[in-house]
Amino acid sequence: MDTPPRGHRPESVDGPTSVDGPEIRRGIPKGSETRVAALYWEAFGRKLGAAMNPPDKARAFLASHLHHDRGVAALVDGEVAGVAGYQLAERALIGGGAGDILAAYGTLRGLPRLALLALMERRPAEGELVMDGIAVAPEHRGKGIGGLLLREIAGVAADHSCRRVRLDVIDVNPRARALYERHGFLPVHTEKTPYLRKLMGFGAVTTMHRPIAPGMTTNRQEA
Repeated sequence: MDTPPRGHRPESVDGPTSVDGPEIRRGIPKGSETRVAALYWEAFGRKLGAAMNPPDKARAFLASHLHHDRGVAALVDGEVAGVAGYQLAERALIGGGAGDILAAYGTLRGLPRLALLALMERRPAEGELVMDGIAVAPEHRGKGIGGLLLREIAGVAADHSCRRVRLDVIDVNPRARALYERHGFLPVHTEKTPYLRKLMGFGAVTTMHRPIAPGMTTNRQEA
């Protein structure tokens, strides 16, 4: 299938979108960092809170350490309505190293935060793209945006000759797991993490894979 021309409104894998549907673009648009950080925090604040609270500081950190080339965005009327991040070639949607955490939170408070973040660190294996989270604004949920973002992530993986997409989903997010399963992700391993339940609010993490076929097509538009 040929890539749709610029300006094309893609059809959702959950059903057709209207002519006013989202535009799916590779790359995080410049100027949308605060919006993307807010969406990301709304989706993952519960998981990241112990390592990055208070929320205002966490959102500011996320916004200032975005890697624009490691995300896929859904735009509605020019505003980011959803975003999916990924990690490839040792570069992820959210950047910032140990020095940045210590600079933002101070040495005394920063060191235990680094330890918590290390527990959640995931690195791609050879031939693998790791998803770095997907978030859709509450007012735009139920419109197929999540499916469109997942399809585009698969297209990114195909373009980089990856054989699969990998992600982790926590046990307290069954809605997200159901979305992933509808779009070809299969559970391959569940790790029990009872030691994180009180600290981060979840007690198990399931790793899921989606196989990638060569030549997979997308509804891509460049940001």
